[in-house]
Amino acid sequence: MKVFGIAGHSGMGKTTLLERLVPALGSRGLVVSLIKHSHKAIDIDRPGKDSYRLRESGCKEVLLLGNERWALMHELRGAPEPPLDYLLDRMQRCDLVLIEGFKQGGFPKLEVWRAQPGRPTLWPEWPGIVAIASDAPLPPDPRAAGRSPPVRVDLADTGAIVSQVLAQAVTR
Repeated sequence: MKVFGIAGHSGMGKTTLLERLVPALGSRGLVVSLIKHSHKAIDIDRPGKDSYRLRESGCKEVLLLGNERWALMHELRGAPEPPLDYLLDRMQRCDLVLIEGFKQGGFPKLEVWRAQPGRPTLWPEWPGIVAIASDAPLPPDPRAAGRSPPVRVDLADTGAIVSQVLAQAVTR
């Protein structure tokens, strides 16, 4: 299984890009999965539902199975977030896992960046950014300290982005 990250500030269009990227990779015969990391408290369950009530009652894990999908919810209950490798070990085998978040992770990433006042690129401060998909030329960045910026691809060019993902993804 290979891994590749998608990074960017909130509102830059990461999800919109992923909605184009996943079917484009799938059309090449790849099985693609995704891990999304959020710093917010997420909840995929709803108050009042049996699974919510049982999870709130103290279950460490609740697995929901329906006729179209299943989901496993694991409660941290104050424990630290597990590392990415732990989560990857729990994924079913696939060709490629796209990872959104885990900014300090040691894996290659494509940054989604749009020219907005006051929003610098994440590169060069985030590790692993090997390409930037942008809707505008990249401005000079004094934080780069003489380093060359990563490859820039047009944010609208799904084919070029797919090529970057396939060329840069690493086997885990």
